[in-house]
Amino acid sequence: MFTILPTISIQQLMHDSNVTFGTSGARGLITNMTDVVCYAYTKAFLQYLGQIQCHSSPNKIVGIAGDLRSSSPRIMNACAEAALDMGLVPVNCGFIPTPAVTAWGLANNAPTLMVTGSHIPDDRNGIKFNDLYGEILKDDEVAIRNQVVTLPLEKFDANQNLIQTNNDFLTSIDTSASLVYQRRYTEFFAPNCLSNLRIGLYQHSSVSRDILYNILTQLGARVTPLERSEHFIPVDTEAVRQLDQDLAYKWAATGQFDCIVSTDGDGDRPLFADETGTWWRGDIVGILTARYLGIRTIVTPISSNTAVESSNWFSTVTRTRIGSPYVIVNMQKAVTTGLSPVAGYEANGGFLLASSIIYKDKILTALPTRDATIVILSILLLARETACTASQLLTTLPARYTASGRLQNFSAEVSKQRIDALVTNSMLLNTEFTKYFGNVKEINIIDGLRMTFDNGEILHLRPSGNAPELRAYAEAATPTRANAMVQNAIELLEQWRN
Repeated sequence: MFTILPTISIQQLMHDSNVTFGTSGARGLITNMTDVVCYAYTKAFLQYLGQIQCHSSPNKIVGIAGDLRSSSPRIMNACAEAALDMGLVPVNCGFIPTPAVTAWGLANNAPTLMVTGSHIPDDRNGIKFNDLYGEILKDDEVAIRNQVVTLPLEKFDANQNLIQTNNDFLTSIDTSASLVYQRRYTEFFAPNCLSNLRIGLYQHSSVSRDILYNILTQLGARVTPLERSEHFIPVDTEAVRQLDQDLAYKWAATGQFDCIVSTDGDGDRPLFADETGTWWRGDIVGILTARYLGIRTIVTPISSNTAVESSNWFSTVTRTRIGSPYVIVNMQKAVTTGLSPVAGYEANGGFLLASSIIYKDKILTALPTRDATIVILSILLLARETACTASQLLTTLPARYTASGRLQNFSAEVSKQRIDALVTNSMLLNTEFTKYFGNVKEINIIDGLRMTFDNGEILHLRPSGNAPELRAYAEAATPTRANAMVQNAIELLEQWRN
């Protein structure tokens, strides 16, 4: 704990609490995310919006939602208290997916907050901030960091938690955000468009589990819920656990399913497995989703599979740093070029729709934040309309395969130091990697260190922006080689701990 004062700068709060902005939003250990810290972050966000009139809420409401972590209700309550003290009306949108509360905010011209740590363990959590136009961007983060907020010390106990809980906020849930998100898909796609499809829904502790079940069944699919958990499970769509791989193969082996679907904890990143039980990579589902929706301009991070360019399905492909704020900024620029529709996706599978999609007399409105549901529906419908199985869709793509892995509890500072040393010393670079991968042909340092080798294979090293992890991404001509590259990289990087 740190000493709380009547006023505090967010810069100082970040230093004292060790709760900082990551790739998207503020995150930290729940022991550090006290009510004071969450209150201060929320107040700084709303205070900043008030300073920029075009970003502040004209109807004085703020939407707040959360995932199914044990700490989410407490943090949601602290955020609501800050909104009340700012003269605003906090609306409890319940436990719903991140894209659902974002869509509610866009429809109601109101800022929103999502309490979630996404895929990271239950001992951590976070807060994602959305203004009237969607996710806050990196410039907004800088402005929030520069805020100085007033803290009502009488409201907090010695452990920096609220003395009195706002039970009215926690028990009064506005279900409109959930219903509108479901209707977004059930009203755009044709009735019974998924008729007779047999879908296994891996529910675990995803906040999307019930909403996704409703959407799929209303569109005609036969859905079987699988492995529901009342305890939070950190399902990561980029580094799928061996347990989750084994579960998918077990379910597929029964022959009961045309596919198996799921999402991460907050429902903005999909997991899709074909009838063989193989979980697909996020950058592959992004390409296929964009193809189904007729996207012309794609924006995607540097770590995504290069099949997006070699497929020749899109007019323009723009590469960015990793993180949805960077994708969103470049999507905004692309929209102004007139090459619409514009969309983006990340290697984790989250799909961002920058342009509205018009089909016959129906409109799927833009939703420029990561969404899992649109990915699952698009792949199922693409397979149905091309009269093939899910696994057969993969044969329509160029033969480029990606894999990823991570070293957990790995200092971001150490990662940066080692990567910087490699970037500035070409001899060291080749010494470290030649044994496993051959000579380095070129490097890209737009985000971490991305190396292309003489044989066309790619290895990308990058510290996570959300957790103390060092991630390794590989791309090769076969999935076996891509996975082997990741394993070799992890063995090599493990030595960096010393």
